[in-house]
Amino acid sequence: MATKTEQDNAVLDRIIGERRSCRKFTREIPADVQVESILHAGLHAPFAAAAIGDNKDYFRRFVVVRNGSKAMKEISPLVFETVLAMAGDLEQAAAKNAQLREKAAGFMNRLAMIKDMGMVPGVGTAPFYIVAAEKRGFPPVEAQSLAHCMENMWLKATALGLGFQIVSITAQMADNPKFCRVLGLESGKWALMGCAVGYPAEKLSPSIRPSVTEVTTWPE
Repeated sequence: MATKTEQDNAVLDRIIGERRSCRKFTREIPADVQVESILHAGLHAPFAAAAIGDNKDYFRRFVVVRNGSKAMKEISPLVFETVLAMAGDLEQAAAKNAQLREKAAGFMNRLAMIKDMGMVPGVGTAPFYIVAAEKRGFPPVEAQSLAHCMENMWLKATALGLGFQIVSITAQMADNPKFCRVLGLESGKWALMGCAVGYPAEKLSPSIRPSVTEVTTWPE
């Protein structure tokens, strides 16, 4: 009979292996308690205590935006406008820089696809758009803390049988006063990252990675 440690490890290995990006969601709405358990996992992710300093305020906050809500209707065009501005700036820069044009070709194609869609995937395409806010400090390591937060939330969503999609454009909204006002956050005070959560509309493909031995060295 397997020990508790062996059972825990087997479950964790399975969840890590099943973690995948979901880009199509059903209309079925997960229960609020499921969303709260995902936030609980994110809250317990590591954070940069030394960078924040001795501050009594919360180091991390969450805003859950329901699809179809007033808040969603206000922030969706703001996020799309940011993508349009980013695409325009990148196109102008790439036109003058062949090296940048070659390097950024894939990302530029992605931005063009979003422009054609008229909306940003993950913002209004799933039952919930969740924004995680991390207090800015010194040195600026908020992005690393948010990455830990997203990973915890992603693994929890996977364990719950829910789909999860990173909405990376959220990071660009941290200094947007209108966006932050809708979410009740002070513009410029927080670094942001977002994700979409809901039930996957299709079976996700398995995670394909090389063997550990192929990518690992053990120097003497």
